[in-house]
Amino acid sequence: MESIPNPDIAREYSIVRLDNDNLTDLDQLYKAVYGVAIRTGFYKEKYATAYTGLTFVGYIAYSPEHEPVAYYGVIPCFIEHAGRRILAAQSADTMTHPGYRYKGMFSELSRLTFSLCQSVGIRLIFGFPNQQSYPGAIRMGWKETAAMDRFEVRISALPLASLAARWPFMKPWYRRYQHIVTARYASSLAGVPGSMITGDDAGVQRSAPYLEYRKYNDTQVLGIGPVKVWVKITPVLFIGDMEGVDENNFDSVMRTLTKLCRRLGIRRLSFHTSPHTTLHRLWSARYAAVPSFPVLFQDFGAEVPLEKIKFTFADIDIF
Repeated sequence: MESIPNPDIAREYSIVRLDNDNLTDLDQLYKAVYGVAIRTGFYKEKYATAYTGLTFVGYIAYSPEHEPVAYYGVIPCFIEHAGRRILAAQSADTMTHPGYRYKGMFSELSRLTFSLCQSVGIRLIFGFPNQQSYPGAIRMGWKETAAMDRFEVRISALPLASLAARWPFMKPWYRRYQHIVTARYASSLAGVPGSMITGDDAGVQRSAPYLEYRKYNDTQVLGIGPVKVWVKITPVLFIGDMEGVDENNFDSVMRTLTKLCRRLGIRRLSFHTSPHTTLHRLWSARYAAVPSFPVLFQDFGAEVPLEKIKFTFADIDIF
C-alpha cells in the first residue's frame, strides 16, 4: 500500500533530506521529544554508513520558523542470503515534536524515505516497532513475519548497576569496577558474526566494516572458553549474540554470565532472538520464551523469503 502525499504538510513545512549540515538538528529534536540531551556526536556515528555506499537516508521536517519538528530515517546495511548480499536498511529513528503530533508527519516522511530507498537501490527495509508505532506501520503496508522472543534470567544480586545509573557520582567508580570484573574475559573484537546466517536462513551481514561502524553504542565481546558473547552492560545485561555456543557448553557459559552479573550488581540478563534458530532452541529448552519485538518488512524486490530472515538483539539499533 502506497501512502498519498499530504499537500498540507508540503505547504506548511519544509522537508529536507538528512545530511552533514543538518545532522545536529536531530540533537535538538531528540531533546524536545524525550526531555533529555543525546550524547554529543551520537547521530554522526550512528549514520556513518559509508561502508555500504550510502549515507543519510531520511528526512527532517521544519516548521515555518525553521524548528526541526519531525524526522524519519533508515540505516543502510546488507542482508546475506544463500551467498548473496542484498542492500537493505533498518527502520531507525522516528521522532515528532510534541507540539506537532497527529498531523500526518510520520506517514509523509515515511513515504518520502521509502521512495528514496527505492531510488538508491535499497531493496528491503526491516524494523522492530514498539506498541505505539506498530498499528500505524501495519496501516502503511509493512509485512509482518514471526515476532522475536525474549528470554530473561532473574539474578539475586545487590543492585549496584541500577544505583550507578541513578546516581551520577557513582558512574566513574562503577565504570572502573566493571572493567576490573570483566578483564578476565575481555576481547578486542568489536562484535561477533551473525549466528542467524546458516543454511537457507538469512540475516544481517556483520562484516568487519559493519562491526566497526556499530561501535556507536557501548558494547563489548566477552570470551568464555571457546564461546564469544556480545554484550551491552547496563542495569540489565543484554546479550546481543553468541558465537561458538552449543548444547555441550551452553549451561557452563550461562553459569559464568550469571556469576558475572552477581559481581556487577546486575539483577536481569536478557536475550532476544528469532524463533526456529539454534540459539532459540538452546534458550527455550531452559528458559521461558516471551514474544517481544514484531519483525516488519517493506519489500522492494529483495527476492528473498521474508520468513527466512532471522535476527538477534545485536541487529537492533538500540543494542
